[in-house]
Amino acid sequence: MNADMQNRRLPDELVELAVETFRMLADGTRVRLLWALQDGELAVGELADAVGKPAPAVSQHLAKLRMARIVRTRREGTHVYYRMDNDHIASLVRDAVHNAEHATDGIPAHHRSPAETVATPVRLRSDDVAR
Repeated sequence: MNADMQNRRLPDELVELAVETFRMLADGTRVRLLWALQDGELAVGELADAVGKPAPAVSQHLAKLRMARIVRTRREGTHVYYRMDNDHIASLVRDAVHNAEHATDGIPAHHRSPAETVATPVRLRSDDVAR
């Protein structure tokens, strides 16, 4: 990071928008929805299947994500397709999940080969359980 970035004070408006983004991501269903959207756009039914929730509940979460400008929509006939608004959202979700993997025993899944990742369960470290 360069010196200009380190000394720059964040405007209050940007801080509030960043906080709102974190608020929207502070829900397991929404994180799962955004994780499912990493490979491209999906319709509500596909997203409901991907996260194991009823379509009406998924639609409510997607509406909130859309109002927060985290996802965008595209209509094709009677179907509405959702996608992440930008690559920064995708990176934020991916980084949060990868950071969470570091709280588990062993090598985080994102540091393993695909063959190792398939059958390896996630276990919290013993010092994390006490927190």
